[in-house]
Amino acid sequence: MTVKTLLLVGGTDRHLARAKELGVRVVMFQHPDKLTARQTGLADALLMVDYTDWDTVRPLAGAAHQVWAFDAVVSLTEGGLAVAARLREELGFPGTPHLATVRLRDKGRMRARLREAGSRLTVESGSVTDRASLTAFGELAGYPFIVKPTDTTAGFGLIRVSDAADADRAWARIEELRGGRTDRGSTLYTVTAFLMEAYIDGPEFSVEAFSFAGAHIVVAVTEKLVDESHFAELGHAVPARLSVADRSAVADAVAEFLTVMGVTDGPSHTEVRLSRRGPVVIEGHNRVGGGQIGELVREAYGFDLTSYGVAWPLRMVPALSEAPRATGAACTRFLLRDPGRVVAVGGVAETAAHPGVLSVEVSVEPGDTVRPVRDNWDRLGHVAVRAADTDAAVELCERLAGSGIRIEVAGDRALTGVTS
Repeated sequence: MTVKTLLLVGGTDRHLARAKELGVRVVMFQHPDKLTARQTGLADALLMVDYTDWDTVRPLAGAAHQVWAFDAVVSLTEGGLAVAARLREELGFPGTPHLATVRLRDKGRMRARLREAGSRLTVESGSVTDRASLTAFGELAGYPFIVKPTDTTAGFGLIRVSDAADADRAWARIEELRGGRTDRGSTLYTVTAFLMEAYIDGPEFSVEAFSFAGAHIVVAVTEKLVDESHFAELGHAVPARLSVADRSAVADAVAEFLTVMGVTDGPSHTEVRLSRRGPVVIEGHNRVGGGQIGELVREAYGFDLTSYGVAWPLRMVPALSEAPRATGAACTRFLLRDPGRVVAVGGVAETAAHPGVLSVEVSVEPGDTVRPVRDNWDRLGHVAVRAADTDAAVELCERLAGSGIRIEVAGDRALTGVTS
């Protein structure tokens, strides 16, 4: 059997490990800030480069292709998706077009494409041009409304404008962020422009799908726990506890969305709210969802979105003709605490030893600073579990995350905004 060769643009240890488990030879382009010791040991060839810089990547990829003769080009990480798609087109490989990837990366272009297609899945939106545009949009779409950078991820920079009087605060935050790079979790993204969107009511879900040459298979619908006071997601559970009719409506909406965007191949993660007028898309990505979602789906459905994301472009696996069936359930809950200084951490080993636990992570230690919660980068870790059904998984996960893990924080006046 001939060994297949993959150019992997960016990614995590998990992405690379799954490719090697498939027996694939991997040439990896990795950003210097993202390189790990495990990657240096797993990759067959490793080029350390800012993979978001097309002018640098294009000649390197051409030279590397002459040496290693890639069979496919893949990225499963947000910052590498557009470059990988562009390389596929340059080198003649099939896959989701560059234009579709750009539409998904740029939230303004996503909304524009939905409007152009006359889609029912969108909401009123507009570009932030100046301070007055905020007031004008509020008068048009009503309050509250959401302001978001067009090209970041993980909830970074999102702003909720509560009423007309709140527009000054929102504008100050926009001016603070615009032109800078994301400073939490990743520095790969530059904040360039902002989009305003009407507020969407209703419970939130994400849809984990996989596309096979234009045929979209919804693998799982993920139930999401959110808090309207900030933009950090609090947890995920699969399968979502939805009626058959609601699940069908959400799945149909996402299949329509992916077609309108032009997605043809690979994993996707689409965030949806089930509003009073039906499913409305918040945003979408042609990659596996973050926050342990891929691992939850793997546990509950026996389908590995990451492995398929590597194997399908190489045609090492067959296309699915129908969605896999859940054989269990899985849940994750993220750890949050009030702002302050961490004084003690405990319970991690004991929680990890529980037979229902899939993974536990605590990212802080005594002496670290806990900031006020704004987005996903402010989470302090997670607990993920498996169980027979979603109710049981949620109950176990909330219990272990709530009482099994101990993160003691001493309040800090500077962080909480308390003054004497």
